[in-house]
Amino acid sequence: MSLDTFRAETRAWLEENCPAEMRLPIENDEAEYTGGRKATFSSDAQKVWFERMRDKGWTVPHWPTEYGGGGLDKAEAKVLREEMAAINARRPLTSFGIDMLGPALLKFGNESQKKEHLTKITQGEIRWAQGYSEPNAGSDLASLMTKCEDKGDHYLINGQKIWTSYGDLGDWIFVLVRTDFEAKKHEGISFVLVDMDQPSVEARPIKLISGKSPFCETFFTDARCEKHNLVGEINTGWTIAKYLLTHEREMIGNLVQAWGATRLTSEIAAMQLGLDDNGILNDPMLRKDIVDLEVDALALGSLVDRVADMAKAGEGVGAESSTLKYVGTEYNKRRYEVLMDCAGSDGLEWGADDDVASKWLRMKGNSIEGGTSEVQLNIIAKRVLGMPA
Repeated sequence: MSLDTFRAETRAWLEENCPAEMRLPIENDEAEYTGGRKATFSSDAQKVWFERMRDKGWTVPHWPTEYGGGGLDKAEAKVLREEMAAINARRPLTSFGIDMLGPALLKFGNESQKKEHLTKITQGEIRWAQGYSEPNAGSDLASLMTKCEDKGDHYLINGQKIWTSYGDLGDWIFVLVRTDFEAKKHEGISFVLVDMDQPSVEARPIKLISGKSPFCETFFTDARCEKHNLVGEINTGWTIAKYLLTHEREMIGNLVQAWGATRLTSEIAAMQLGLDDNGILNDPMLRKDIVDLEVDALALGSLVDRVADMAKAGEGVGAESSTLKYVGTEYNKRRYEVLMDCAGSDGLEWGADDDVASKWLRMKGNSIEGGTSEVQLNIIAKRVLGMPA
């Protein structure tokens, strides 16, 4: 099939199958369907959209068909993204399984692990959480101390993780654990998959200043991990962790673009402040800030496309993911500063449906989660610009 034919058929299929409600702007991640045992659909339209895309294999269109994906090549996957964007279609399924664990399993997992976990991700059956950061191992992640002991036919895990995003809603968690306390800190780490449905794993939500609780602290107290859920070899988890982090940073950059640029800032400002007889905002400084944001949004969109093309082509994304993460998160923080300006004193209202203040506070966390902006700048300076340490 030629690419032009694929585009025409894809456009027609999307037009027929994407409900109108699934073409509305998204302002945060809570409007997206994440799958998992505890998930519920926010509407009939969301359920229909997910099921149609799932049956098509397009929840993860670029994954192999044997794992529930669509088997699309790089060019076809890009066409699908473009056609979805053209009608503002939402992603039918968003999860750490798709954006983080899946790529790591495709690269480092054995065939049994791929068959066991990847299809459940594409089908929305299991929601994954991430067990990386610890109270004393944040930016210096390799200092982690969560202990994993070999008990013969299984592993036993003890320790604490922090900032586990939506850990209280997760079914399984991928965890970095220390399996060798005598080795150098980067060399004694392993990557394991743990079923959270056991009394020895507890996720406690952490209430943030925004009033939301997307993050948790997660405790492992003699938690059991079957040996076949070790990904890669023992003590080689740091290599997997670094690879997964590039995808996490790409994911965060993509997400903040989706939350921040789906509805133009100028549209929101016009609704809140109104326009003069010439269709112009009266405040020249605010107009300039909005124009700057929307130009930057276009540049961010191009960066997202380039990094996505690299990833789909099997190229190492590396430091480019740090660029995407930094630019995306700093852009989103700026955007919510402008939205607060647009709202004026009304922006201080707390708890309303269109509460911009809590979102403004939440977006402060964008520059911390997934590696702080300062860490990303160091990576960019060293690996992209070639500057000395």
